[in-house]
Amino acid sequence: MSRLLNLSLAALALGSSLGAYADQKLLPAGSEIVFVSKQMGVPVEGRFKKFDGQVSFDPAKLDASKISFTVDMASATLGVPETDAELPKPTWFNLGKFPQASFVSSGVKALGGGKYDVAGKLTIKGQARDVVVPVTMVQTGANTVASGVLPIKRLTFKIGEGEWADTSMVADDVQVKFKFNLTGVGKL
Repeated sequence: MSRLLNLSLAALALGSSLGAYADQKLLPAGSEIVFVSKQMGVPVEGRFKKFDGQVSFDPAKLDASKISFTVDMASATLGVPETDAELPKPTWFNLGKFPQASFVSSGVKALGGGKYDVAGKLTIKGQARDVVVPVTMVQTGANTVASGVLPIKRLTFKIGEGEWADTSMVADDVQVKFKFNLTGVGKL
């Protein structure tokens, strides 16, 4: 009988700790992923309209935290129909072969003041690279906004191949700016 009681209590404890994570959600309203590059020295901003995230973040137990995101690469837009028509092609995002980009965390480090470094693997166009994403988290009521800027080199991910590998036309440096509106995150 006591063994059954202990198993029940253990299951209840596990269920309640998983329940806290299950309540964490990415809210599309107030969330965005923007990318900024330079074309012939002029900043050009684009955005991804569709993305999703799975967040299990516990500020008190960073070792147990897991964060992953997928981005629908077909949702990329620069706001110019002619340019947007080029993005799906093999030279740029090669959507026929690589419809999604992803990020999967491997660790989270607190820096203080709501700032964190999230280490993980970023995969774009079949190219996986280890990155450290600087994240600032701000809580307002039940919502937490996680934001930051991740600098990447587009050629590392084979974005803009062939004649577009010339960085005098399109710079190699790209700033990926993100803001994720989350619910269910424990007190920071």
